[in-house]
Amino acid sequence: MGLGEVVTDFGSQSRSPRRKFLLMKYRALIFDFDGTIADTLSESRRIFNEIAPDYGIRHVEEHEVAGLRHLSLKEILSELKIPKRRVPSIIARGTGMMRANIDRLQLIDGMKEALTNLRNRTDSFGILTSNTTANVDIFLRNHSIRDLFEFVSSTSKLTGKARHLRAIRKTFSLTNNEMLYIGDELRDVKAAQKAKIPHAAVSWGFNSRESLAAAKPTYLIDHPEEFLHNIT
Repeated sequence: MGLGEVVTDFGSQSRSPRRKFLLMKYRALIFDFDGTIADTLSESRRIFNEIAPDYGIRHVEEHEVAGLRHLSLKEILSELKIPKRRVPSIIARGTGMMRANIDRLQLIDGMKEALTNLRNRTDSFGILTSNTTANVDIFLRNHSIRDLFEFVSSTSKLTGKARHLRAIRKTFSLTNNEMLYIGDELRDVKAAQKAKIPHAAVSWGFNSRESLAAAKPTYLIDHPEEFLHNIT
């Protein structure tokens, strides 16, 4: 299938027909996780600062976060002087450490209601993330929303989401315009554009609204409740 690390849970909801109303034009909605569904920004900075000395990297102070939100991944790596070869190791170690505090992480305000409403208006739900499937699965179960999603797929490569999005599209036999990817970072917008599928950028996550708007996403969403008004 080529989707990297995957957790699937095709329970009774995915096998039984759902009662649809106000159907969306998208048959499948695929979500990023960190910063889009889960409020992980503070925890990610804490973990980064804890392991940074081991890689000879400086800490990120709280007052710097606002400025970093305007930057692309490449610009952030340059600003923090992080060698690209170190990125996979940093991600693997960081997501492993996140599991210890996964029970304390919260949903983005309003996201649970939005996800529940959206799920009733489309055929398929999934997650494509740079986090681990284990972390995501625990988080979703903790917040009683695991049964909304047919799959959780993980890629350890920060720039590898386009290939995974194309694989997901083929797996579900979708045309490009029947699938929407939703994320909070510039790299999510770029991945969807590279995969030639529509995309919704959310402004409550890592990258700033201004930087996301400049990337020209299909939709720009400022609050979870806006999903129903913008993409249905």
